[in-house]
Amino acid sequence: MSDGAADSDAAGAQRLDKWLWFARVVKTRSLATALVQQGRVRVNRVKVAKPSQALKPGDVVTVTAHRRLRILKVIQPGARRGPAPEAQQLYEDLTPEPEAKPADVRAVATSLPRREPGAGRPTKRDRRAVESLRRRSDEAD
Repeated sequence: MSDGAADSDAAGAQRLDKWLWFARVVKTRSLATALVQQGRVRVNRVKVAKPSQALKPGDVVTVTAHRRLRILKVIQPGARRGPAPEAQQLYEDLTPEPEAKPADVRAVATSLPRREPGAGRPTKRDRRAVESLRRRSDEAD
């Protein structure tokens, strides 16, 4: 029987797919393997082709998964796939913060152009008024 320590050598290296799984970047190890084979993982800015690529502390892993780009600096190899707080101790997140969205929805609504009454497409209220007039004219005939 082998344990997690047997997979890493004395320098603290670990397989890339296994580390991605331990760090909870993906749900399964097979998904981690698929990410690497699809070319969505880079180690130190170099695209990796093999899931067996050795990772060591100090390496920077760039992953595109779940419609997100994540930049993670390896702090230590993982020993097991534990809870999220334990997984977050394996890396330092270098991902830049996303652009801030407006906090106030009203600020966005006021920045939209306003339609002048009578210009453009009729509103629902206008359409109902026209239909009402048509019905009256049909009944009068």
